[in-house]
Amino acid sequence: MKSKKKINIPVDEYINFSLYDKKNGYYMKKNPFGEKGDFTTAPNISRLFSEMIAVWILSFWQNSGSPKNFNLIELGAGNGEMMKIIIESLKNFPNFFEACNIYIFEKSPILKKIQKNKLKGKKIKWLSNIHKIKKNPTLYIANEFFDSIAIKQFIKLNNSWFERYINIKNKNKPFFFNKKFNMKNFEKKINYKISNKQNFVEYSKVGIDYLKIISKVIKKSSGGLLIIDYGYFDHKMKNTLQAISNHKYSNILENIGNSDITYNINFNLFKNIIKKMGGLKELNTTQKSFLIKMGIKERAEILSRNLPFSKKANIFYRLKRLIDETQMGDLFKVMLIKNKKNKFNLGFGND
Repeated sequence: MKSKKKINIPVDEYINFSLYDKKNGYYMKKNPFGEKGDFTTAPNISRLFSEMIAVWILSFWQNSGSPKNFNLIELGAGNGEMMKIIIESLKNFPNFFEACNIYIFEKSPILKKIQKNKLKGKKIKWLSNIHKIKKNPTLYIANEFFDSIAIKQFIKLNNSWFERYINIKNKNKPFFFNKKFNMKNFEKKINYKISNKQNFVEYSKVGIDYLKIISKVIKKSSGGLLIIDYGYFDHKMKNTLQAISNHKYSNILENIGNSDITYNINFNLFKNIIKKMGGLKELNTTQKSFLIKMGIKERAEILSRNLPFSKKANIFYRLKRLIDETQMGDLFKVMLIKNKKNKFNLGFGND
């Protein structure tokens, strides 16, 4: 890390450099997805996942009165696999497809290039600014988006708050340390008592800014935000910061720019921020429950009919990875944020 003036940096700055530095950032120089990458996301495990999302999107649009101008925005589209399957599925519904303006919001130039190559000939526009969209009912899809945004970490020791920093004087031996922090001033700035009944706090300013910007759009329209991410619903926050390389956990302070750095979303924080904004409603569930209610098991049965045993076994092996409680089923949560007047609750059970 080239910083002679600044050798002590907060956790969020360290993450931003590691992931998004134009030259050395993890997401700026490689494709991390799939078996050859460092991790595999749900759309790359099975097309069934993306098909269920497509059905859900179509149902949301119909429930909104089938508007003739409708925005669909994927936040951070990875290698473009989910959007590819969504478009293939939704093309079977010409009225929807004609009404839908499709956008991808992507920060990484290399991933944008991969997406454009995979989605060649599709009617998609790429956004560099989340504000630049037509003022129509807008549905945002965020699959593993918020967990890729840098966080600050704070720890309470002997009734005093400290921010976690990293010393990078020796780039081969960086280390964590704590720096005294004025939590009251910070809470005034963010207009939220984040430290209430907490001993440890993880907070993403950029992530929460995105959440608020999108929620304001939703408040004014019949749109929504569907979040699928690994996280937890507990009120009590914990240290969930982790690095992943070659499908295994790695040391956050090693191999800078060559490992993914991520964390578990505290969905309770999202819920409280949405509640504070007013005029919005949130629903939440597990990925297992959501996908089963969307009919993923039935779709797997249909796809596997008349197939040889090996191919049938592969479909159900991949399905298990998506919905098994010991794999992605419970680890991943699903949250819908919508206008309070919108009664749509498909995939979430009773409203």
